[in-house]
Amino acid sequence: MTSASPETGPILKVSNIESYYGPIMAIRGVSLEVPRGQIVTVLGANGAGKTTILKTISGVLDPLKGSIEFAGQSIQRMDADKIVRMGLSHVPEGREVFPFLSVRENLMMGAYTRNDRKEIAADLERIYGYFPRLKERLEQPAGQLSGGEQQMLSLSRALMNRPKLLLLDEPSLGLSPLLVKEIFAIVKRVNAEEGVSILLVEQNARMALELAHYGYVIEVGRIVMADSCEALMNSKDIQEFYLGAKDESARGERRWKRKKTWR
Repeated sequence: MTSASPETGPILKVSNIESYYGPIMAIRGVSLEVPRGQIVTVLGANGAGKTTILKTISGVLDPLKGSIEFAGQSIQRMDADKIVRMGLSHVPEGREVFPFLSVRENLMMGAYTRNDRKEIAADLERIYGYFPRLKERLEQPAGQLSGGEQQMLSLSRALMNRPKLLLLDEPSLGLSPLLVKEIFAIVKRVNAEEGVSILLVEQNARMALELAHYGYVIEVGRIVMADSCEALMNSKDIQEFYLGAKDESARGERRWKRKKTWR
């Protein structure tokens, strides 16, 4: 069997990675793929290892074992800034804007690897189309924005890199339901209109499964389930543990069966 070329294979392929915080293993033997032009989500409880997966992919953490291929090129243990230059942008949990810089300066920080001024100007206008509120606050310090506006800014700054792959960590965290719908609608547009592949970590399982094409479930650092989002939505385990089909008090009384469903 011939292997897929970088142009036709998955934009991201993670194989059996293990990452540690000191002596503590955070993720163990994690494998996943993101097909080109698709949205893939990772579901799991707090502390399951979701954020660690994204940090390992983006170069913030180095895996002790395993391999990571982005656009056909091995990137494990590569410097994070080199990974960004390859076209991978990471929007971390908690937004992490530069609070004392203006909105405009924050956006320009997202384009620091580029020198195509006309294209950068065009991308800024595109961003303003997605988030008109940012245009209204261009000279305002980012630290003075609301939580929702900071999330818009963090996402927009990542888009200014013109990424091939976008890593999103809990974009709904701390936001009102109305703002969550707005953010997710823009994420869907970015994927559909610009063809940006997306790996989404999200605790709002219902919205994540409605948005994404394929999903993985992680528990205690291991992938325990993987399937199309339609199939996951119909799974009794997912309905019980993530979609509120059973009373909250029943959660945690039994653990996931150690099963894997692969494509």
